[in-house]
Parts: sequence; C-alpha cells; structure tokens
Amino acid sequence: MSKTILITGASSGFGRDTAETLSKVGHRVFASMRDSTGRNRPHADALRANGIEVVELDVTDDESVEQAIASVIAKTDRLDVLINNAGLGSAGISESFTADQVRALFDVNVIGVQRTLRAALPVFRRQGGGLVVNIGSFLGRVTLPFFGPYGASKFALEALTDSYRYELSQLGIDVVLVQPSTYPTNMFANAQKPGDAGRSAGYGEIGAIPGKMVERLMDQFAGENAPNPHDVAEAISRVVDQPNGSRASRVIVGESFGADVINAQAAQVQVHLLEGLGLGMLDTSRTAPVDAGA
Repeated sequence: MSKTILITGASSGFGRDTAETLSKVGHRVFASMRDSTGRNRPHADALRANGIEVVELDVTDDESVEQAIASVIAKTDRLDVLINNAGLGSAGISESFTADQVRALFDVNVIGVQRTLRAALPVFRRQGGGLVVNIGSFLGRVTLPFFGPYGASKFALEALTDSYRYELSQLGIDVVLVQPSTYPTNMFANAQKPGDAGRSAGYGEIGAIPGKMVERLMDQFAGENAPNPHDVAEAISRVVDQPNGSRASRVIVGESFGADVINAQAAQVQVHLLEGLGLGMLDTSRTAPVDAGA
C-alpha cells in the first residue's frame, strides 16, 4: 500500500537515495532540505524530475519544521512515515571542537529530531498510527576515539528513540532506529572540522591520527570492495513495508563492530528495568539480525 513519507536531509546521501528508492516502489515521497531554491536547487530539481515532491525544511528552525509538516498535510491530509535522516558529522580531537560547534552538532542531530517529532506526532495520533524512522549510527553504541561529539549525539539519539518508542507503543505508532555502519557518503566531506585546531598540537603524534583515519576510510571507499550505501535505503524500504507492531526496534546495516551485541544486552536490561517499574507493557522491542543489504 502506498504511504505518504517525509524525509529530512534528502538533498544527498542516504536521504536522497532513500527518497528515490521509496518513490520507485510507489510511495508518495516528500524530500525535505534546506535552501531548496538556492544552494540545493540542483538537488531539488533532480528529485522533482523523478516525481518526488520537495519541501523546504531546516531542522534547526522551529517555524521551518512546522511549516514543512503543515505543507505536506495540506497536500495529502495525512502523513504515514517520518524519516529523520538530517545529520551533521564531525571528526577530530574532541578538545579542538568549540562549545558552539558541539551545540550546532546537537542542534541538528538531536534537537532537530525533537523538532520534527513534535510537529509530526500530533498528526500520527490523530490518524491513530504512523512510523518514525530515526537514522542513528553504530557509533551510538560503540565509541571510537576522535568521533566524540558526533558519537555523543548518536548516543543521545539512542535514548531519545527508546523513550519515544515506549511512550508511543500504545498509540499505534512504531519507532525504529536504523544504525548504519561506515559507508561512502558525503558525511565526511561535509563533516565539522575542529574550530580550534591549535589544541591538537598539544597531543603530539596522536593529533595526526584523525586525519589519517579519514584518509584510510576514503581509500577504502574508493576501492572496488567498498560498502554500498544503497544498503541503507533498501533496509529503510523494508522497514517501511512491514506491518505496524512487527518491526524491530533497531536495524543495523552493514558491519556492526559489536553494536549488535550491545543492542541485545541492552534490550535485556531494558526489559527487566521496565518490568521492575511496572511498565513492561510499554516495551515492544524486537531484535533484528545485522542487515547486510541482501
């Protein structure tokens, strides 16, 4: 059955691929992005050429988010799926990022999700159902040095997603967290660079490691055995097509780096915690195998 779907951060990367993938299988897709009539106009035009509707939406702006959701509802009178894909990356010595940079990172990766949920959930509740897909990362479960602020934002998204899943479980609304592994997208090219790079000098040779890590990743991504980012769009498409109430709470796509182990252990802890509080009926978690894109 065709669904009405809004995707944030859909000008490129996972968001654009997901918009195109879902549209091809018959869903009505609204691809949202910032500056759709300026910097991102070529991306917006390309999406429209493929029959995908484009919505101006800046996840860091309350009014922009509210207007975007309202514009979709004005055209369709419903919204079935919200995919929170907009995100900002960062890589470097953690101390080298200024407080303002970390604030900006969280404004997109965490508070931006809160904004879109506050705008969309009244629609879902009025309809008696809906699906939220939040795009996290394996770095929301395991920690790599030099990705501290980014990982912290994805750890925060883990908690936010779980809390919403519990709170919405009795209202016919599914909340799923997709945890992609490392994939060749424009995230690294557009990632924050340390605003106070001079701090790295105090770390000696360690200060050069982040750059080398990114270079190594870029080399891997350019190779013939590079992971295919389309895996993520296909995984999201499968989640969208599943019946409400049957979806896994988390879906890892690609190499898990141990995040699958932590997912399973955390799920057991959460079950006991909620049962101990007399809230076991709110836990609808289901586990899923690592999705290799097959």
